[in-house]
Amino acid sequence: MGQKVNDKDYRMDISKTKSSFYRRLYVAWLIDSGVASSVPALTEVTGMPRRTAQDTILALADLDILCEFEQQEGARNHAGHYRIHGWGAIDKAWIERNLASIKQVLGYP
Repeated sequence: MGQKVNDKDYRMDISKTKSSFYRRLYVAWLIDSGVASSVPALTEVTGMPRRTAQDTILALADLDILCEFEQQEGARNHAGHYRIHGWGAIDKAWIERNLASIKQVLGYP
């Protein structure tokens, strides 16, 4: 009989490469879906530190995901939101189909 592995043990077995890739996919999906399109919203939804959210947004370009900050008209500096303008070779539908397992791997709610 197989031994039940808890989520924490499972996440420990995931490579840093895979977790980094999944984190980028999840952040891009959150931005594109409108669930979280700013750094404060990303930290609230995922619980990730602010710096991790910022670094992950910057790293989207490594996957050819085109993400740009759109300044809010007439607002002070840094008021606005991120928008995905292109997914490159990434299949957004795959992310949506696998969202539950992506969140489980990352340990996000």
